[in-house]
Amino acid sequence: MKQLLILSGKGGTGKTTTASAFIRFSEARAFADCDVDAPNLHLAAGEFPDAPEMSLYYGTDMSMIDKEKCVSCGLCAETCKFGAIRMENGKYRVNPFVCEGCGVCMHVCPHGAVVMRPDTSGDVMTFRAEDRTFVTAMLKMGRGNSGKLVSAVKGKLAAEAPDVPFAVIDGSPGTGCPVIASITGVDMVLIVAEPSLSGLSDMQRILKVADILETPAVVCINKWDTSPEHAQKIEAYCAENNIPVLGRIPFDSAVPKAINDGISIADISCPARDALKSIYDKVMEMMA
Repeated sequence: MKQLLILSGKGGTGKTTTASAFIRFSEARAFADCDVDAPNLHLAAGEFPDAPEMSLYYGTDMSMIDKEKCVSCGLCAETCKFGAIRMENGKYRVNPFVCEGCGVCMHVCPHGAVVMRPDTSGDVMTFRAEDRTFVTAMLKMGRGNSGKLVSAVKGKLAAEAPDVPFAVIDGSPGTGCPVIASITGVDMVLIVAEPSLSGLSDMQRILKVADILETPAVVCINKWDTSPEHAQKIEAYCAENNIPVLGRIPFDSAVPKAINDGISIADISCPARDALKSIYDKVMEMMA
């Protein structure tokens, strides 16, 4: 399975809009949303007749205190460097949003009142419709296992659609752990850049991560005509560093209307759709 990952330096750049259009252009039978902190590809990925298959994702173990064994000596709270253990109603309790799962409290408790239990860090959701498979996930609030959950999503997609030749993956914005996990193992990264000073910086950071992971990367510029000057700066930087720029997408008022209507811009006629189709054709030619 060849995998195309679509990234952007921040939210609102047009990454998911591009991913949903590519899914439609390619009639992809396998695709995934690896933005596990705020997944939204399902809003434009098309309808699936059945409810998703849900599976729990267990991340780092978390401390739990047995109230029957706890004598409130306070040693666990004193040694917790994260301040995750506090007194409530005469007994100590672990705050699950603060606990880092280091296990020090378990080792120092003289009464065996602290145990480590698997923590449910999120949910993996698998949608199926005829010959299409869509995998996404939602990280629980306050959990720090986003990179591992992304790897679980990609692993699930590969297991569910082993014979599918091409998959589109919508990644997370930025360059953090979920982006690193998303890039690992894919065949190409398409960066959706916006024409601004921060957009240039964001693109450079993603390109650096892709280079470290030895993954080919290409660029397209969304809403280029809102700042032609910065669009030229992005193109100049890419030319100096041998990064292909596959096209410019104009600002198009039809795009937000399509998004609000819950449809992909691949299904409407507008200048932005035509520009994206040209970029898609170039990507597929490079990945052939």
